[in-house]
Amino acid sequence: MYDALVTPLQRQVGAGYSRLRGVAATMTAPLHEPTAEAAPSAAEEAVLAGSAEGKAVQGRSLGRIAWERLKRDKLALTGGVVVLALIAIALLAPVITNLVGQDPETHHEDLIDPLFSTPKGAWGGISADHLLGVEPVSGRDVFARIVYGARISLLVGFLSALVAVVLGTVLGVLAGYFGGWLDAVISRVMDGLLAFPQLLFIIALVSVMPNEMLGLTGTGVRLFVMILVIGFFGWPYVGRVVRGQTLSLREREYVEAARSLGAGRFYILFKELLPNLVAPIIVYTTMMIPTNILTEAALSFLGVGVKPPTASWGQMLSSAIDYYDSDPMYMVIPGVAIFITVLAFNLFGDGVRDALDPKGSR
Repeated sequence: MYDALVTPLQRQVGAGYSRLRGVAATMTAPLHEPTAEAAPSAAEEAVLAGSAEGKAVQGRSLGRIAWERLKRDKLALTGGVVVLALIAIALLAPVITNLVGQDPETHHEDLIDPLFSTPKGAWGGISADHLLGVEPVSGRDVFARIVYGARISLLVGFLSALVAVVLGTVLGVLAGYFGGWLDAVISRVMDGLLAFPQLLFIIALVSVMPNEMLGLTGTGVRLFVMILVIGFFGWPYVGRVVRGQTLSLREREYVEAARSLGAGRFYILFKELLPNLVAPIIVYTTMMIPTNILTEAALSFLGVGVKPPTASWGQMLSSAIDYYDSDPMYMVIPGVAIFITVLAFNLFGDGVRDALDPKGSR
């Protein structure tokens, strides 16, 4: 009787124990079969090797990233090459004119038709000695004057942009960081200057300027005034951008961290904020230079720029008006020079903007 009861009970317990062992084995088994690890790539091997040897893995800087983006923009690179060529031409103007054996101030009356005061021969007197012909009336070499005219255009373009960038950066940072009444005053000044007719102001100012000032005479005085006035009316464009960027950056974590560590206001301005404003400043500088070149050409065209006999592209265009039908090349050549210069700067400026701020260009 006892054996009849115990034996079935043992069988049930044994079966339950076996089922429990099966469940436990299922729960402890790996979900997936182990597979062979993929071989690291060449880049990963280089990183692992560098880490094993104790070498620091260096990231790419902002400048390097921007340069790699800029290299992919063929139009921007073309514009940059033309800009560099123009700068080289302006710096080496005496050397270039000596190589071709011409001078921008030398008159060649023998090459001028005494009846019509226009160059002898076709295409404005273009020849092996005068690559772009000669001017009407005076017979001065057009190529030499174009080369020297690049000096005036680039000098005014770069220096006036420098004045605008310095003023705009300083005042924009102060307005954006300190805020309050200072921001209100600077913002109202910027609004007033943006609405002011700068071209009319420059014309009125140059017409009453003395012939001598600060040791400068004649063309030097006019260049000095043009650079200062163009730069003064240009700084609000930079100032508004810098102010807006500063308003955004002053609330960032690294600025708050610098404040919590006891950093002074000017330390934060020059060490924390200004380095992060370099990209928009560079972009607007490259965009301002062609505008300033056009402004200088317009002023010289209107007769309030540089004085003759100093070579200027705008002045050459102004002189060519009287001979547009008898000597059209004299008008075309300085016009093409201005067009190529402004186009090259604009293409390069667009490329720099896209390289430094790719999201902003979309």
